[in-house]
Amino acid sequence: MRIDFHDACLRHFDDAERLFEVQRWANADHLFGISVECGLKCLMTVFGMKMEGDRPEEKADRVHANRIWERYEAYRSGHGQGAHYALGADGNPFQNWDINQRYVHQGEFDHPCIAPHRAAAQEICGLLKRAERDGFL
Repeated sequence: MRIDFHDACLRHFDDAERLFEVQRWANADHLFGISVECGLKCLMTVFGMKMEGDRPEEKADRVHANRIWERYEAYRSGHGQGAHYALGADGNPFQNWDINQRYVHQGEFDHPCIAPHRAAAQEICGLLKRAERDGFL
């Protein structure tokens, strides 16, 4: 199957929003993180990230939402159009998120815990829309 970070970002975001609306915090949070990972990797390819088959060529780029934030900045800052795709100034909202939280009891998640992850996912979806308008996608 062909990798499509753009579609995956939007699909996971849509599912996360549906779960968020019915207060299924744990799975919504997981999908917001996956959405952000896919969205940033989509933009990273625009900014020069090379792929090796179905994964990033550089091992440092094969990370999830909690660590992809910094990798994105490395690609964005080195691209001529990157200034138009800066992330929020508050730093990485996924520092408290981990892919392995999919194994954590759902009672550990609540609205205040995932609200910053949702906001970040909304921001990334907005950057993808900008990239579409700018002709990058």
